Amino acid sequence: MIVVTANRVSGKRVARTLGLVRGNTIRARHIGKDIMAVMRNIVGGEVSEYTKLLGEAREQALDRMVDEARGLGANAIISLRFSTSMIMGGAAELLAYGTAVVLEDESDAAA
Repeated sequence: MIVVTANRVSGKRVARTLGLVRGNTIRARHIGKDIMAVMRNIVGGEVSEYTKLLGEAREQALDRMVDEARGLGANAIISLRFSTSMIMGGAAELLAYGTAVVLEDESDAAA
């Protein structure tokens, strides 16, 4: 599955547009990680506990979006975007969305 933030893929053309696909996850903070984050906030540096949490959330949202696109018969997703929103104190949604398409080689279209 090709997944890009661009509206097109070099050397390919959009043969069919299948529509919007999305994947999301909602993650809550963990009290143990919050304690470590507060300590890091005091001394400075990357809050690696949250970096890992958000990285896992991004991957899960992407996987869910790709699964939805495969179910439609897509071989690519173009115009990928991410969005996040606060659901409640300590919990946030991460959403991945894009356009499911069927791509074919530009040379195939000319033949």
